[in-house]
Amino acid sequence: MSTIDVPNPLPSPKEDAEELRKAFEGWGTNEKSAIKILGRRTAAQRAEIRRTYAELYKESLLDRLHSELSGDFRKAMIQWTMDPAERDAKLVHEALKKKGEKAIWIVIEVSCASTPDHLIAVRRIYRSLFFSSLEEDIASSSMYKEPLRRFLARLVSSYRYTDEYVMRELAKFEASVLHNAIKKNDLHDEDVLRIITTRNKSQLKATFLHYKQLTGKSIDEDIESHSSSQFAIMMVRAIWCLAFPEKHFAEVIRYSIEGLGTDEDTLTRAVVCRAEIDMKKIKEEYKSAFKTTVTRDIIGDTSGDYKEILLTLVGSEEP
Repeated sequence: MSTIDVPNPLPSPKEDAEELRKAFEGWGTNEKSAIKILGRRTAAQRAEIRRTYAELYKESLLDRLHSELSGDFRKAMIQWTMDPAERDAKLVHEALKKKGEKAIWIVIEVSCASTPDHLIAVRRIYRSLFFSSLEEDIASSSMYKEPLRRFLARLVSSYRYTDEYVMRELAKFEASVLHNAIKKNDLHDEDVLRIITTRNKSQLKATFLHYKQLTGKSIDEDIESHSSSQFAIMMVRAIWCLAFPEKHFAEVIRYSIEGLGTDEDTLTRAVVCRAEIDMKKIKEEYKSAFKTTVTRDIIGDTSGDYKEILLTLVGSEEP
C-alpha cells in the first residue's frame, strides 16, 4: 500500500548520488531535483544512495541535506532520507521529553503500528544512540503515571508473532474477557494488558471482530462510552495502531492541519513514516471520514518545497 512512485528504469545509486551532488553545487540548491530523486526511492534504495554518496564525496548525505536545506522542508527531507529505524528511535526519544497526549501517540505508533522486526531495530538503535534502553526510559519516566507507564513499557517491549494464524475459540474467549473488564471500567486489569500487549495483530483483529458480534459495538466505541480517562484514550489509540492503523494516522493528519495553524512536525511524521507502508489506505480512510482528501488539505495548508515533498510522498489522489 505504498505511494512511492519509483521510476522505471531505476537509475543506479551512483547516478543518483552524482545528481544529488549537482543539486547541491553552485549558488543555490536545486530542491526540486533532490525531491525528484529521494522522494521517489524506497528505504532500501535510499540506504544505497546514502552509502554511495558517502563513498564518493567523503561526507554524509544527511549532513549535506542539513546544511543545504532549511525549515520544515529540511526536517521532512532528513526524516525521509534517514534509516527508518533510526528516525523512529529519535522521534521517540524526543517524545519522551514532552508532556501531552500527542507525544504519547509517537510511543504508541512506534510500538504498535510497526512490524516486530522494525520495533526490535528501533530499540537496538535507541540503545546505541542514547546509551539506555527505550524500555527503561519509559518505565522510569516521570512524564507518565501508572498504569499508563506500565502499559507503554509493555507495548514497547513486545515481540509479537507475525504469522496470520488465528485461534478462533481463543478470540471469542478473549473478546468476552475484554468486554467484562470494560463493563467494570477496569482497563488496567492484567488480562486486558496481557491481551493488548502480547497477542499478534491477526489474533487481535479476530478478537475485536468477535467483540463487536458479542456486544453490538466496536471495542474502541465501547471503551470511549465507559471512560474518558487518559489511559482509556491511549488504550484506544493502541488498539487502532495495532488493528486499524489507517484510522489513527488519518486522524493524526487531520489533527495536524485543523485549527488556526498547521502542526508541521506532526504532519511530517505521519506522511514520512507511513508513505511506504499504508498511505493508500490512510487516504481512503481520510476521504471517508472527513469528506475531503489528504492532497487537497496539504495543498491548502502548506507551501513551497515542503508542500512538494509531502505531495510526492502522498502520491496522486482522485478529487
